[in-house]
Amino acid sequence: STLTSDGTSTPGGGFITIVIFHAFSLFVAISMSANISGGHVNLAITFGAFLGGHISLYKSILYWTAQFLGSVTALFLLKVATDASSYALRGGETPWNAVIFMIVMTFQLVYTFYATTIDPKIGDMECIAPISIGFVVAANNLGGGLLYGAAINPAMAFGQAVDSWKWNSHWIYWLGPFVGAAIAALVYETIFIDSQNAHEQVPAKRVEK
Repeated sequence: STLTSDGTSTPGGGFITIVIFHAFSLFVAISMSANISGGHVNLAITFGAFLGGHISLYKSILYWTAQFLGSVTALFLLKVATDASSYALRGGETPWNAVIFMIVMTFQLVYTFYATTIDPKIGDMECIAPISIGFVVAANNLGGGLLYGAAINPAMAFGQAVDSWKWNSHWIYWLGPFVGAAIAALVYETIFIDSQNAHEQVPAKRVEK
């Protein structure tokens, strides 16, 4: 058997099924919201984009509010249906082990978001953003889901904590993602986004007539 993010046992490939479902659900969510908010369904992504100057503070607050409300509502309904629990450490790992892990996973997520949606040189490559982000979240879930729940979205951890009113190690799911998002934004802005010396945009695919 395998373990879900709340530490309970599931038969066979249950955990893999959850990871795949999460990846495709995120792909759909980002695709649906891309033309409205730019695909901001994760508080850490919004924070990274704000630090890079690609979104205003006012709009960031609006997105964060919507993300919090969506998370609390969704996870309340999930709790009613499944009695899900909050994120917490479930082994011999220390809080700082978890923080470092969250930093690494969130860095991967926000870096992918920058590379596929924000970088001015992406051209038509932007169309792969939803599936790329879905895949990187799936990889993070496979790598960290058994230990820490892979909650690289602070809004998700907040929603579960509110619904269950369990705040075990809750600060981890804020500090790790925020630091990881900040590092990714700083690295990508400093090294790869340079409007003065930007290399040519990825050319659009030519359509034969």
